[in-house]
Amino acid sequence: MKKILIVTKREYLHRVNKKSFILITLFAPVLFAALVFVPLWLSSLESSDVYDVAVADHTGKYVSLFKDTDRFRFTGTGNPASVDESKDRASGMFAFLEIKDDLLENPKAATLYSEKQIPRDLKIEVASILNQYLEKEKRASFHIPNLDEIIESSRVRIDVQTVKWGKDGVATESSSEISSAIGMLFTLIIYLFIMMYGAMVMHGVMEEKTNRIVEIMISSVRPFDLMTGKIVGIGLVGLTQVFIWCILTALLVTAGGLFFGVGGGGSVPYNAAEISPAAGMMSKLGSFNFVEIIIYFVLFFIGGYVSYASLFAAIGSAVDSPDDSQQFMTPVMAFLIFAVYAGIYSVNNPDGPLAFWCSLIPFTSPVVMMVRIPYEIPFRQILLSLVLLYASAILLVWLSAKIYRVGILMYGKKPGIKEIARWLKY
Repeated sequence: MKKILIVTKREYLHRVNKKSFILITLFAPVLFAALVFVPLWLSSLESSDVYDVAVADHTGKYVSLFKDTDRFRFTGTGNPASVDESKDRASGMFAFLEIKDDLLENPKAATLYSEKQIPRDLKIEVASILNQYLEKEKRASFHIPNLDEIIESSRVRIDVQTVKWGKDGVATESSSEISSAIGMLFTLIIYLFIMMYGAMVMHGVMEEKTNRIVEIMISSVRPFDLMTGKIVGIGLVGLTQVFIWCILTALLVTAGGLFFGVGGGGSVPYNAAEISPAAGMMSKLGSFNFVEIIIYFVLFFIGGYVSYASLFAAIGSAVDSPDDSQQFMTPVMAFLIFAVYAGIYSVNNPDGPLAFWCSLIPFTSPVVMMVRIPYEIPFRQILLSLVLLYASAILLVWLSAKIYRVGILMYGKKPGIKEIARWLKY
């Protein structure tokens, strides 16, 4: 046990002290927060540019519809005889709109011209003005009295609210969309972490084997202790990164919420959306127990990481180069990729057969279960999944150690599946 702790300490400190680890750990949450809040901030900024748009209306019916706005100034150019004449009359304008025919009879008779790329909001503004007028004109052609009022009064828009009752009886607004987003976020993070740190174990084993350092190390440390210490040490690096990311993300989200006028503290009523959209969003987020979700994330990450890292360690010990590892990596990666797809398809039906069984199979449960946990599935299912996951992790460590102790000292030969199977019997 003492030697395992020595190897664990060496692996942990060796990687935590790297500049790349420090930079990624500190700046990744900042990057993620920037991807969320910077677009929101930019969208709140209003452009001061005003675009001049000439309107060449050959019918004379539509030019009076276009009124100046904060962003666009519309100017009629009369009834030009050709496109070239329209361009001459629209000289100095940002764009000009040409309407050649009755739009009810020919909906494609309106065209926007510009020497530059036309902004999307200009196209939307023009289409909105024309659509509203044409709808009224079409309804008027039916000669039905008060048809506009009848249509307007018949429009019904229903927005079904979802409310979650807490154990203390407090009602908070929930959202299946946010549940799906949270589940997919943690699913992708656990997939990336298992793949990244599992591959780190494999490359570390291959590097020590290629440099012949392992021959010196196993003279004083058993192969099992060496492999276990490496897996635990690199796993602790991943947990350290998760812990720091959680703290930084919480601070950045709180700061971003305060910047956009969403204060923290206290419970938010389920009808908070009537107060403000931001308060409604905070109410929906407040219905999730993020502490519980993060605890389960750590538990499933540990189980999934140990399972896959042991396999990666066995693969790294059996080969001499990254090219040789592809033969053995393919089936392992297939399980991980299948788990991601199973998680994606389980979002819309978290209690379906695919989600249920894949959350129990140890090779897929760490990824798929994180999709289901935000939906508050029964605790017995989570407990059963964890028991199966950790039991399989212990079995995989034991089997991988048998491969590791033989393969780590084998050079110049690429073993096959049958030969590796014989190693398990030694």
